[in-house]
Amino acid sequence: MIKTISKLIFMGLLTIFSTSNSQELNSIYNLSFTSIEGDKVSLETYKGKYILFVNVASKCGFTPQYKGLEELAKTYREQLVVIGFPCDQFGGQEPGNSKEIQTFCEASYGVTFTLSEKINVKGPNQHEIYTWLTDKKRNGNSSIGVKWNFQKYLVNPDGKLIDYYYSVTKPLSEKITSHFE
Repeated sequence: MIKTISKLIFMGLLTIFSTSNSQELNSIYNLSFTSIEGDKVSLETYKGKYILFVNVASKCGFTPQYKGLEELAKTYREQLVVIGFPCDQFGGQEPGNSKEIQTFCEASYGVTFTLSEKINVKGPNQHEIYTWLTDKKRNGNSSIGVKWNFQKYLVNPDGKLIDYYYSVTKPLSEKITSHFE
């Protein structure tokens, strides 16, 4: 009897430990990226803020959304971090190198929000952040892959995926801004 009770207590503790440990392992705050300037950036830096992840491209019909993303980032800077991830996987619409992309974004749209180096958001070389964003087993919410440039994923201040927004959703849409007001 005592042996059985001890075994049950041990199994319960093991379950609690492995559940909290796996949640910690799947935390988005364990991930990082390389900025467009070449610096490694840990997402833990943004803990306590909303994070909007957007795959961006300079030669896309949605490229004017850079202006809305910049306005969103400035308006809600106390609560929100916008991170743009240049990607050339959709129609070859981001052909430039880091310097060309950065120059274009600053000169054309006054972008000051964080940009990463060019990455893959899908496929066998998918960046680990996008693996997390697009896999329900990791993010706990949904498994929705990136369909086109300027698709957005919003993570809350606790590191939980809130929702995703297809390219047609403008950055200043109420669907997005309602989370900060």
